[in-house]
Amino acid sequence: MGISNAELLEKLRAEIGDCRRCKLATTRTTIVFGEGNPNARVMFIGEGPGKDEDLQGRPFVGRAGMLLTAIIEKGMRMRREDVYIANVVKCRPTVDLAFVRDRPPDEEETSACGGFLKRQIAIIRPEVIVTLGNPSTKFLLKVADGITKLRGKWFLYEGIPVMPTYHPSFVLRNGGDASPLKKDVWEDIKKVIALLSGDGHEIEGIKRLMRANENTEPKENDAEEYIPTLF
Repeated sequence: MGISNAELLEKLRAEIGDCRRCKLATTRTTIVFGEGNPNARVMFIGEGPGKDEDLQGRPFVGRAGMLLTAIIEKGMRMRREDVYIANVVKCRPTVDLAFVRDRPPDEEETSACGGFLKRQIAIIRPEVIVTLGNPSTKFLLKVADGITKLRGKWFLYEGIPVMPTYHPSFVLRNGGDASPLKKDVWEDIKKVIALLSGDGHEIEGIKRLMRANENTEPKENDAEEYIPTLF
């Protein structure tokens, strides 16, 4: 019997250890590895831990986390523990390393830590990835456009469909609980739900994208063969 995804993730976390690979180690309280189902169908990826996440060692547990949890549980009708949630970097990035105001991770930090995220994705092999905000979207997809142009459109990462959408914290900063951006996020999530449910229109869109994306070479499955494993 082969080693399980849960065991592989545990080995990866042990490999990270008490990480000192970048300057974020000098200010963090806790490494935030990620959490959820090691065999998740859906993986949500943000940029990095915030204050609450750094204190608790769990991703998306502050106000933004509450909104993400509502999207998962009330919108997608899934349990939070059924998905997997992670970030590009595992330690909290703050302005001037003052540990007061959060900021997106810089290139040095993503270079040092991003490989661990890619290995998490390779272990879990989710059917769909949802990138939350600019940093995670640009890191995975290597695109120049911002999230406003990219959200709501399908992309591929290693043969896996990727749906970029706004980061929950961005939604909260732009209108709070009454933010009009919530509608945009919901439209994006509805496409994810449709794909997971076997919607023919969404499946055909992914197939067209795979045919057009000559540089996408899934590690284990041919692109056209990967589609049936979604359902």
